Order: sequence, then structure tokens, then C-alpha cells
Amino acid sequence: MVESFTKVKLNDQQLSLLTASAFGADSAVVGSKELTGGFFNTGYDLELSDGRSVILKVAPGPETAVLSYEKDIMRAEVEALRLVRAAGGIPVPEVYSYDESLQLIPCPYFFMEKVAGEPYSDVKESLSAEQRASIEYELGRYQRLINEIKGSAFGLFSGGAASAGASWRETFRTMMGNVLQDARRLNAVLPVSEAEIEQALERYLPALDEVTQPRLVHWDLWNGNIFVQDGVIVSIIDWERALWGDVLQEYYFRHFENSEAFFEGYGTALNSPNEVLRKRLYDLYLDLIMVIECYSRQYKDENHVNWTRDNLAETWKLFSAAE
Repeated sequence: MVESFTKVKLNDQQLSLLTASAFGADSAVVGSKELTGGFFNTGYDLELSDGRSVILKVAPGPETAVLSYEKDIMRAEVEALRLVRAAGGIPVPEVYSYDESLQLIPCPYFFMEKVAGEPYSDVKESLSAEQRASIEYELGRYQRLINEIKGSAFGLFSGGAASAGASWRETFRTMMGNVLQDARRLNAVLPVSEAEIEQALERYLPALDEVTQPRLVHWDLWNGNIFVQDGVIVSIIDWERALWGDVLQEYYFRHFENSEAFFEGYGTALNSPNEVLRKRLYDLYLDLIMVIECYSRQYKDENHVNWTRDNLAETWKLFSAAE
């Protein structure tokens, strides 16, 4: 497990206090286990005295240094989960309660339904090619349903990316600028200077003008956030990075994946010349974040840190060489 500086640890007394506030004084915690997945929030699997099992997610405290886009992302996750659940047709956990008052603990937190199954990332290698294709086809269908939800303005759910009415080009430029500002603040080592990155960006940004309708983007829909059981997807979790943007930002369009079954389920691979440019731009955005967050979260796993640097270096080579 990659340990993160941002994770908050709660003791048994605090867990009992939050549970009683959410579910009533008669709901006691009879079993608890900290979840090891995820690199930002802390998760707890709680067994209650009434027989229910629930998940508690705890965000870093307000004083914790986080990346610009990570501010208020727990509120973003709760809003996205409620929106998607209300839309129907997409399996997501129910939110039971959300508290950002900081009165009981100095951090926002929420309780949600415990979902069945296991992360696809944990079981993928044990499945047959046919089973993986079936799951990824289903994922493509769900991804399409998510992206068909329309918004009124571009930007992060957590706010602050751009003003209402801004174009996607303006919004994304602001998002990328915030990431580079984070790198500067944290003294992050990047493969090239900020000026070189910004100069290369100018060749790509006009491609964003093709995106005129804000669409719901999960953005973090990698295999660890897909729960499967008996060969089918039973839940899609971790919506904290949701935004209104370009569907090509989704993880299965990144260079880490190339699933024909996903594209078939989605209905298209989206590979026009303009779309290829946008994919490269979003590859760079994600890979920059993965390097910079190593500094803000103070990861101790040197293998992971070195991998993020090597990955960004390869992405930059492709990005800067493209015409």
C-alpha cells in the first residue's frame, strides 16, 4: 500500500461518535477495518450493532496541503453520487449522510452504502479473456451513460476551475495552470520547464474548441474503482474528481488502457485527428498530476515515485514530438 500524508486516522471513540450522529445513539460500532485502497481520503468498513455494514470516508483536514483541484472534493463526490443515483441506470452506492461542519471531527466525512463484490483491479488477472471483455464492454456502456449527463457550465464539481460561461478551452487552460502552479509551490521536479510545457500546450489548446457541451466526467474510473461480482459490474465508486468537461478525459481513453471491448460498449473509439490531440493533452494532464501529488502526499514508496517520473517523461516525449 502507498501511504499518503493526507490520510486521517480515527480512533474507536471517534468512529463511535460519528456513527451515533449519523444513525442514532443505538447504532454502535461492533467491528471496524481501515480500507487500504485509495491514496487521498481514509476509508473505514464498519459493522454496526443493528447488523448493517457501512463505509465511512474521511477527508483530510482543512489545514492539510493538497493540490488545487483537490480542495472540497469530498463535497464534489457526494454531489456526483447523488446526481448519478437520481439519474438511474448506473450502479453507485447510496450516500447515507454527509457532514462538513467540522463539529465532531476537524474533517469532512460521509457514510455510504457498502457495495458487494471486489475491485476489478484485484481480480482482472484471474479472469478469462472472455470474462474481461464482458466486464469492459459493460463498463463502456456505463461510461456512455455517465457521459450523456449534461451540465450547464464547464469545470470541477468542487468549483473554482473557471467562471460560468467560460469555454472548455478556457476552463482546461485554468485547470492545467493550477497544476503547474502546484508544481511550482511544491518544487516538483518535472522533465522540462514550465515555460516549455506552456509553449507546447498552445499547439493543442485549439483542439478543445470542438467541445461545446459540458458532460459529466468521472475522470478516475480506473479498474480499482469498478466493483465486480460474478462477472458483472455491481458498483462504480470514488466520484470525488468528477467534473463537467470533455468525455475524452475518462480513464479508459488514457494511454494505460486500450480495450476494444470498452470501445464497443461505449459505441466508438473516438479517434479522429482532433480527438487524438485531446487524448494526448489529457494524458499529459493526468501524468503531471501523478508526479506532483507525490510531493503533496509525501509518498515514501520510491518505486511508485520513480514510476510516476518515468511515465511522465515518456508522455512528454510523445506530447512534445507531435505536430
